[in-house]
Amino acid sequence: MTSITRQRVTVLGATGSVGASTLDVIARHPDRYQVHALTAHTSKETLLGQCLRFRPAVAVLANETDARWLRAELQRANQPTEVLVGPEPLCDVARDASVDIVMAAIVGAAGLLPSLAAAEAGKRVLLANKEALVMSGALFMQAVARSGATLLPIDSEHNAIYQCLPPEHRGGLSRHGVSQLLLTASGGPFRTWSEAAIARVTPEQACAHPNWSMGRKISVDSATLMNKGLELIEACWLFDARPDQIQVVVHPQSVIHSMAAYHDGSVLAQLGNPDMRTPIAYGLAWPERIDAGVEALDLFQVARLEFETADEARFPCLPLAREAMRSGGLAPVVLNAANEVAVEAFLNHRLGFLGIAQLVEEALSSSVDGSADCLESILWTDQRARQRAAGWLERWSA
Repeated sequence: MTSITRQRVTVLGATGSVGASTLDVIARHPDRYQVHALTAHTSKETLLGQCLRFRPAVAVLANETDARWLRAELQRANQPTEVLVGPEPLCDVARDASVDIVMAAIVGAAGLLPSLAAAEAGKRVLLANKEALVMSGALFMQAVARSGATLLPIDSEHNAIYQCLPPEHRGGLSRHGVSQLLLTASGGPFRTWSEAAIARVTPEQACAHPNWSMGRKISVDSATLMNKGLELIEACWLFDARPDQIQVVVHPQSVIHSMAAYHDGSVLAQLGNPDMRTPIAYGLAWPERIDAGVEALDLFQVARLEFETADEARFPCLPLAREAMRSGGLAPVVLNAANEVAVEAFLNHRLGFLGIAQLVEEALSSSVDGSADCLESILWTDQRARQRAAGWLERWSA
């Protein structure tokens, strides 16, 4: 029997749903994977439990108070994990020379710099942080090409498309016989609700996704269909596609995770139960296949598969994202920044559900000049858009 050299893994955003699922898959294959670093924002108790189980060399937290607590607890448990603080160590554990695989699962713009660091260092990057491509798609893809990094999408939809396309799909879809990408969406919890009912949505309702177990921010994005808009932008960069080559298809069962339509009339689809461990296992083991701990799909139990067009009148975040990608430049940066401000305000009961799209539209209607050709410009635009969105929010609340 051939022995397998264990690959060292850094998990950025270890305490979130994707991070926890990643560790679940890793735990099933201790002969294949060894955890090098785990990072979290402020979930110190969860991170402690993960450190005690997986014994990483390094753990990273956002502030010194939490880090001090974690150091003390690990010392009490006689565990030598080094605890670091702040954004720079996030990039360090992503680019560390001993690391083979980086799971980029930090939610939002905070994940951009460490994800980019992993790409620049030539790692196998399992990209679950869609904002890295939404904000800096050109720079990110250039970094992957320069370093020879392997970029594997972990969002279930992009992972499905990746599996349905030829191994080499750069250079435009048509070049490889692909006419269209069909990006599936569950439709979220309010798919059948009237606009009047949607206007009264609470954060608790928006976070109760019918199919997927996700964090609060992503759950709200799914409910507004902004998540699908961000995925559309991400798909353009991942698969060298134009926005008009991507169609969003509402598929309530979340069994078909996405499809690729070919010029000869064929449509290839990837199916599976709605469990993030499937694409995570695909990314960890690629090009092999390993057990993900996910039950096999029972088509007889599913019984039927339904498809609908997305209602862009009731869910305007989707067309806003598509238009931002068409505009190009820094528009996607502004879109993402305004959406993060709006979602946080909604979750804190400072903005109504319909106000999320209104705030994003307000941000995009302002001048968005310049190109996204340097990181400094992207980060400056991100901060400026957040400040302006926060200002609008204050005026609306007055």
